[in-house]
Amino acid sequence: MFGICMGHQILGLSLGAETFKLKFGHRGLNQPCGLSQQVEITSQNHGFAISADSLPDVDVEITHLNLNDRTVAGLRHKNLPVFSVQYHPEASPGPHDADYLFDRFVQLMREQKQVAV
Repeated sequence: MFGICMGHQILGLSLGAETFKLKFGHRGLNQPCGLSQQVEITSQNHGFAISADSLPDVDVEITHLNLNDRTVAGLRHKNLPVFSVQYHPEASPGPHDADYLFDRFVQLMREQKQVAV
């Protein structure tokens, strides 16, 4: 499962996280996101975020932060084929910064198909 924008928030809630209203929503292009050495330029349009402190440490890993305010911009489940991002990778503001996310999603679908057969 690949959650995008509101899907990211819904996935976070389903994994036990809480959300909160941002003082200033993230709107438009040029929102930098990343966690380690890779930074993506993203397009965002949301007014709520996942509370990092509410994520279950055992099962969920933060994969991206919004580098402007350090809010959770991506996560993944460590054992299930589930991940999400708060931004819009399909908007291509980078223009190809987030292509790897769709590659990961396709790979997870292929792996699940092989398990089901």
